[in-house]
Amino acid sequence: MTALSSRPDAALSTSPADEEVDEWLESWEGLVAARGTARAGEIMDALRRRAATNSVAAPKVTTTDYVNTIPADQEPTYPGDERLERRYRKWLRWNAAMLVHRAQRPDVSVGGHISTYAGAATLYEIGLNNFFRGQDHPGGGDQVFFQGHASPGMYSRAFLEGRLTEAQLDGFRQEASRAPHGLSSYPHPRLMPEFWQFPTVSMGLGPINAIYQAQMNRYLHHRGIADTSDQRVWAFLGDGEMDEPESRGALQLAANEGLDNLTFVVNCNLQRLDGPVRGNGKIVQELEATFTGAGWDVIKVLWGREWDELLAADRTGELVRIMNETLDGDYQTFKAESGGFIRDNFFGRSPVTKSLVEHLSDDDIWNLKRGGHDYQKVYAAYDRAVAVTGRPTVILVQTVKGYGLGTSFESRNATHQMKKFTAADIKVFRDRMDIPISDKVIDDDPYAVPYYHPGAGDEAIEYLLEKRRSLGGFVPERRRSRSQISLPAVSDKAFAQAAKGSGHQQAATTMAFVRLLKDLMREKGVGERIVPIIPDEARTFGIDAFFPTAKIYNPNGQNYLAVDRELFLSYKEAPTGQLLHVGINEAGAAAGFTAAGTAYSTHGQPMIPIYVFYSMFGFQRTGDAFWAAADQMTRGFIIGATAGRTTLTGEGLQHADGHSPVLAATNPALRIYDPAYGYEIAHIVRDGLHRMYGEHDLGDDERNVMYYLTVYNEPMLQPAEPEDVDVDGILAGLHRIAEAGAGAPSDAGTQRPQAQLLASGVAVPWALEARELLAADWGVDAAVWSVTSWAQLRREALDCEAQRLLDVEAEPRVPYVRRRLGAEPGPIIATSDFDSTQPDLLRPFLTQDFATLGADGFGFSDTRAAARRHFRIDAHSMVVRTLQLLADRGEVDERAPVEAAATYRLGEVTAGTSGTAGGDS
Repeated sequence: MTALSSRPDAALSTSPADEEVDEWLESWEGLVAARGTARAGEIMDALRRRAATNSVAAPKVTTTDYVNTIPADQEPTYPGDERLERRYRKWLRWNAAMLVHRAQRPDVSVGGHISTYAGAATLYEIGLNNFFRGQDHPGGGDQVFFQGHASPGMYSRAFLEGRLTEAQLDGFRQEASRAPHGLSSYPHPRLMPEFWQFPTVSMGLGPINAIYQAQMNRYLHHRGIADTSDQRVWAFLGDGEMDEPESRGALQLAANEGLDNLTFVVNCNLQRLDGPVRGNGKIVQELEATFTGAGWDVIKVLWGREWDELLAADRTGELVRIMNETLDGDYQTFKAESGGFIRDNFFGRSPVTKSLVEHLSDDDIWNLKRGGHDYQKVYAAYDRAVAVTGRPTVILVQTVKGYGLGTSFESRNATHQMKKFTAADIKVFRDRMDIPISDKVIDDDPYAVPYYHPGAGDEAIEYLLEKRRSLGGFVPERRRSRSQISLPAVSDKAFAQAAKGSGHQQAATTMAFVRLLKDLMREKGVGERIVPIIPDEARTFGIDAFFPTAKIYNPNGQNYLAVDRELFLSYKEAPTGQLLHVGINEAGAAAGFTAAGTAYSTHGQPMIPIYVFYSMFGFQRTGDAFWAAADQMTRGFIIGATAGRTTLTGEGLQHADGHSPVLAATNPALRIYDPAYGYEIAHIVRDGLHRMYGEHDLGDDERNVMYYLTVYNEPMLQPAEPEDVDVDGILAGLHRIAEAGAGAPSDAGTQRPQAQLLASGVAVPWALEARELLAADWGVDAAVWSVTSWAQLRREALDCEAQRLLDVEAEPRVPYVRRRLGAEPGPIIATSDFDSTQPDLLRPFLTQDFATLGADGFGFSDTRAAARRHFRIDAHSMVVRTLQLLADRGEVDERAPVEAAATYRLGEVTAGTSGTAGGDS
């Protein structure tokens, strides 16, 4: 326990030197008593300002005392019927707990969390009864990020509202075996597309996504796309969750942009999954300092109304001192003990505080509630939060995890993992919740204890429903109707430049993409919907060309004199800016991408986010965010620029991306492409725009996808689109760009050896070079195929296999890759600028001899040609590997590959020639 203070018990000192202080204190007490705390606060602020002008030192304060921010005399009157709300809140608690408990019957045991919602029920109910606006509200619906582990409470409420049935409650975490009545474990919009809006249970993503959702609301408003001025974002978070870097990493953005449409509610039950959040500290005070320093308004709700009388009687400040000094580990312990224990070990730390509770029984002391369980206190905080202007607000609410579940659950370290009750626990909980269920029903089968619903005509149910009607409908709710809005088709003109190629000038595919983006942004009906997102690398990617025209979004405008204002490509910010420039902040960019890419659902406004970034810092760094984006059914384009393990040359290991497409391929919502040429990019982007935003009846599963394109910074001549271009092949993942037979004609009656060279992205020119070498030096004819998507080809092939297993009597469907390559002669040699895992994805579906070349291992700094020779992925390596396979088949002399390796000096990195110099890095 914390050591007791040596401060004297007496309120006033008899020292003559302190008599003046005593007089001031007496005057202050009179002011508070006569004029109230609000007026006292105004006078205090005036004194602080005057003290500053007189150079009187004042302490720099980032934390306040461990008491409620809003004094009791400033609390508004609670507008609801507490009697009815307490009544059905008990039903909510009961049904939420039974939902999890029933799912633990021995033949199922699928898990779940009981204690989180039990401790946070009041926080949600105050919002749902008074603040959270549904989508039918005249001002538009609020966006509420529910704490993931509290999902049983949201299901319980939907049951009372008539939105979910008992069968659905019993389908909790049994989505396939109980289909169509299954309920997802946590908020998963993809799994429950008419219920949940935001996925939150990947800890830390909820806070940052909420911030960027609030920003997107303002972005849409400032650009005149949607009136979001009356909408608010609420995020319910855990105090343990606030340790995640993403939870705190974007707080300054919310403050800098004055996002007063954003409220965080942090449920400070002082526990994480395994034990105290700060056993030896005070997480509320720590968070207060963090948010205050970041520029947020902070409201603390720590103590229920039962404490008001004690605090008012605390004329010495001893009670506040003990509150300040008591550690979180002790606060947790107090709620796991008894009233007598609290009397001795909390109030007993000072004779003054001990005397404050002499008139209270042990039960009275036990019933001194934490602030998060008091309707009045929580309502006052929410009411204050929505009135704050100019900055975001965080409400730090102290609760007890497992509140109301009984002593076996409340405040225990293991409570997060406790998923079921004993029969005795159920009976105690039943009595506390006033549920009319007999002992016999419980004893007959403790895993079949029924849910409770009083019937639709009950006054409490009618009250609950009326509250939601007055606020604009149910929350949470996701409406499919909003997702049906489509955009006009893009004209051929927007893609014409990409089809022409680069002529005699070299251009990297990154630049080819940026040129296409520039043309798309000019397209009427579509261009204004594009949201370019860049994490401080716009100049690297050539997107700085958009600065003067599209401008960078900043709600505060550009109030400084720009150093480069005279330049053509000057840095320009504006409230109506189109570009989201998030700084060095890939996590924030992914959050902004998600907010923009789901505006079709949250606001009924289709937006087209295009997030351009260093490919290495995409799926490696923020892969979890893209999984959450997939769960939220985000639509948009993700552009991994400066891609490849050997293409970024001098940047070296930490920039040498040889694996992002492999990581991305694990996300089923992504369509992954590695295009080689600008015209390929154009067809892929056109397909993406149509699939995600165009007029068709393919269904939401086909619309709710993201396109991931890798583009490079290596300059090359971009060829014009061939007249007979195989668009279907580009989109499916494979098309032939060069026929076999580049060398001299075969002797009469003889067949030259043949091979198939597969390459993607920046590796396609090496394959074309290898084709020339094979024909000229070794008499081998090779065709070259541009593999625009290894992943799409593999997925389609696996889908064919799955379909065959699903319908064993049906004629097997032949995979696209086999239809195109299955009958082609000779071995197959595949290469890319990525890990060998990528081209090897196709090996199982082809019967030819198959060789994979890949940039496996760590990257390093060198010339492109040297790096490619080092990894044996360049043109000469392709030639030698082709000859090896042909020699194994007896189609070329067995010495041919040995001679080729010597001729090309394959072991010398300085002998490599595949690759050009230049390109921004």
